[in-house]
Amino acid sequence: MNLKDIKAKILEEIASTEKQITDYEELTKPISPNDAIGRVSRIDAINNKSVNEASLRQAKTKLANLNRVLERFGSNDFGICLKCKQAIPVGRILIRPESLLCVNCAS
Repeated sequence: MNLKDIKAKILEEIASTEKQITDYEELTKPISPNDAIGRVSRIDAINNKSVNEASLRQAKTKLANLNRVLERFGSNDFGICLKCKQAIPVGRILIRPESLLCVNCAS
């Protein structure tokens, strides 16, 4: 796996995460009290909205981290754990490109 493939993976993950954010933003729009969906359905909709809001926050955090990783790409800091300053294994970068920490520091 070369750097070009890793960068492509990061860019692919950024595009996917941006789409997720758009989808979650649509799902977290306010529920109008005038919508005739029934009391139980309204409670379910409110619960689903809360879950989607949490997912939206996670996706935004992931996107911010992906952008940080992309900014570091090509520099001496790319692939280096922010905490212990050791190299992050390539396998971890490919599985979780948004990772800024090695497995030990992330635990």
